[in-house]
Amino acid sequence: MKLFFQIARIIVGIIFIFSGFVKVVDPVGTGIKLEEYFEVFSQDLPTLQGFFMFFAHNSLTLSLIFCALEVILGVATLLSYRMKITSWLLLGIIVFFTFLTFYSAYYNKVTDCGCFGDFLKLKPWTSFEKDIFLTILIVIIFIYRNKYANSGQNLVMFATTILSFGIGIYAIRYLPPIDFLPYAIGKSIPEQMKPTGVKPVMEFTFLNKKTKEEIIAKEFLMDTLTYKYVSMVTLNEDKLKPKITDYSISDPQGNNYTDSTFTGNKLLIILKSVEGIDNEQLTQLKSLIGDSEKNGITPMILTSVIQANYQKFSETNGIKTPYFSADATVLKTMARTNPCVILLQNGVVKGKWGNHSIPNIETLAEKLK
Repeated sequence: MKLFFQIARIIVGIIFIFSGFVKVVDPVGTGIKLEEYFEVFSQDLPTLQGFFMFFAHNSLTLSLIFCALEVILGVATLLSYRMKITSWLLLGIIVFFTFLTFYSAYYNKVTDCGCFGDFLKLKPWTSFEKDIFLTILIVIIFIYRNKYANSGQNLVMFATTILSFGIGIYAIRYLPPIDFLPYAIGKSIPEQMKPTGVKPVMEFTFLNKKTKEEIIAKEFLMDTLTYKYVSMVTLNEDKLKPKITDYSISDPQGNNYTDSTFTGNKLLIILKSVEGIDNEQLTQLKSLIGDSEKNGITPMILTSVIQANYQKFSETNGIKTPYFSADATVLKTMARTNPCVILLQNGVVKGKWGNHSIPNIETLAEKLK
């Protein structure tokens, strides 16, 4: 039994470290997912709308805390570090996330829980089953928390805490140091928009009319006298869709300019919002736009801001660069900061910079070599 308890501790520790790490490198993405959950709760429970909207507005801070805490607790569990308090925190977190994944699966409200960030997408019920498995292991750890010896690794835990929060803060201020998104450096946007060419793998469920047994078949059974069709599922549904399905760019008149972003050298300047952009960032962007135009790089501003609001912003700040509209969710995926600069060469992402690291023309030229 002692070996079983140790195995439970090791499994939980490894999963928490992995889950926390793939999220802490992009806490903005996890924050977006938490915001979705809280907005759903506020709609489903109107009497607590103010309570949930408070958390929705502070989802990024909560994301940073949760992501870093997962890594910290994972390391603490592996080291058997202060297991009395560690086990309580593990139990609290897993109960919280098990509730979220169950709510997501049962009510089909949030189709991706974000358990492993953008590294691995899990279906709602799969996420819930994963959390049930972890809950069982954590309950075992909790019951026997007093039998684990304290390792006394204070220095290791201090370093883990600093590193976890440090990575998360860096990702928020700049961009994810490890990018799992389809708009990461080196990836081709148009290639990821093409059909995958993967053939669907079907699984059919039939009821044997004579024996009343359910039959699972890889093809449709034509013997309708013996079998009654029940249901059909596509086992590889996630592999059938292109990785990018919603990238679309249009000008203020509604003309589609999506394909034009995939030809030549394009500098996409993404403005998810016109609020919160300081004068220094505006000066850097305007300088970069001017230098780009002189060096054969076409600047394009992509925004989801209402046209009237953006036009007022551009006139106030003297920005004459053509702007184009894009879906807000797409821009959130493309850009984790506001503003964000993306350099494309024939649709391939050659460079990507956040609002605290806006590049100069020399940097762009280096990326295009």
